[in-house]
Amino acid sequence: MSVNRDQRVDLEVVANLIPPQSRVLDVGSGDGSLLELLQDTKQVDGRGLELSQRGVNECVARGLSVIQGDADKDLEFYPDKGFDFVVLSQTLQATRNPKLVLDELLRIGNRAIVSFPNFGHWRVRMSLFLNGRMPVTKDLPYSWYDTPNIHFCTIRDFVNLCDELGATVEKATALDANGQKIGLSMPWWFWNFFGQQAVFLLRR
Repeated sequence: MSVNRDQRVDLEVVANLIPPQSRVLDVGSGDGSLLELLQDTKQVDGRGLELSQRGVNECVARGLSVIQGDADKDLEFYPDKGFDFVVLSQTLQATRNPKLVLDELLRIGNRAIVSFPNFGHWRVRMSLFLNGRMPVTKDLPYSWYDTPNIHFCTIRDFVNLCDELGATVEKATALDANGQKIGLSMPWWFWNFFGQQAVFLLRR
């Protein structure tokens, strides 16, 4: 489900949240773009979990330590606090049980980093209002019948889920359609309306 590094404006934001030489688990590694970036720039001790065999093959071809697995089923096998950071990048909406997956991330890592497309963005709302159809955008590029994304959420939805799980938001960044950060002083409703995607740093 990952795309190449040039198209993923959230990757640099995620990478900037991780100190050098951290122990990192990348859940939903895709083609390995994030892990490769972290190893190249931060010299992390990186591991990955990826659902698709194609993604695993691409990661291994890049020299990355990635195994095939399902975030909905296989995170339970990782030990408590086994990593400094656990990353779920543009994958939450494709899991069958996002609440359980996020709970596991917070158990496995000292910190969890989650990025996701915001279904509350004004273009999504406008598309639904004007066309009466599920929107297709740069960050949500699939038609409703072939999308891997099964649990869309808004930034406000995600904040509420964090509250339910007792997770503390240490840092959060909303990105507009051009990949530019939205001002930190803006309220949640503003992020929810104008943020095309979001990146959260969490701890329990």
